[in-house]
Order: sequence, then structure tokens, then C-alpha cells
Amino acid sequence: MPNLLTRDAILTARDLPTEDVEVPEWGGTVRVRGLTAKERDEYEAATVDFRNPKKPTVNLRNTRARLVALCAIDEEGRRLFTREDVDALGDVSSTALDRVFQAAKRLSGIDSDGEAAAKNLPAIPGDGSPTA
Repeated sequence: MPNLLTRDAILTARDLPTEDVEVPEWGGTVRVRGLTAKERDEYEAATVDFRNPKKPTVNLRNTRARLVALCAIDEEGRRLFTREDVDALGDVSSTALDRVFQAAKRLSGIDSDGEAAAKNLPAIPGDGSPTA
């Protein structure tokens, strides 16, 4: 007999994985958590621009910083960054940011399949891209 979950069991589950990522370039460790389903949908929706439904385009502008801003947390689980911090976060070392981004991507279930689909869409020109 399967263990069928109730509505309350599902809605109260504390199921977001976390990982501490050592970032020597920044002199310490960053705690990263996976995205909620809603956050992932919003992140992915911001990656594809459907303003022209006949020809959607990919917005990769500051994609690493956007994901890290959503996933980097403090000891209490609160986000370290706001949407307003995304541009500044994009100005840090790409090597360091990518290390945190890779952990956030893995913890959030964002895999290469989604990236491959997005790569088949045309890119958005630099200044016309929406931001996080």
C-alpha cells in the first residue's frame, strides 16, 4: 500500500535543499537553496521573451546573477539579495559567481534540457532585454 500524502503534508513539507558553497574569491562560504516551483517558473519565464509570440527570444542577460540572487540565503533562510542587487551581482567575478550558480541550478532542478530548448530560440539584443 503506497503512503498517500495529504494536502497538508504536501503544503507544509520543508523540501528545499540547501548547500554551502566555498567561494575563495570572496573569502568565505555562500549558502544556496533550491528554488520553489513558483520561483523557478518566474525565473524561467524571465528567460524567454514572448512579446512576439511568433518568434520568442531568449534573454540570457545576467542569468547567473538572477539565479544566484534568488538562491543565496543567510543562516535563517532569508535571501541575501534583492532584484535591485542583480546588476551589481553581475559585476563580480564570473568564476566565483558561476560556482554558486552551478549549485543553485542543480539544487533547483534546472538541467541542460531546458537550456538546450532555450538555445534553439533567437537571442534578444543587449539593450532591449527585460531584467529580473
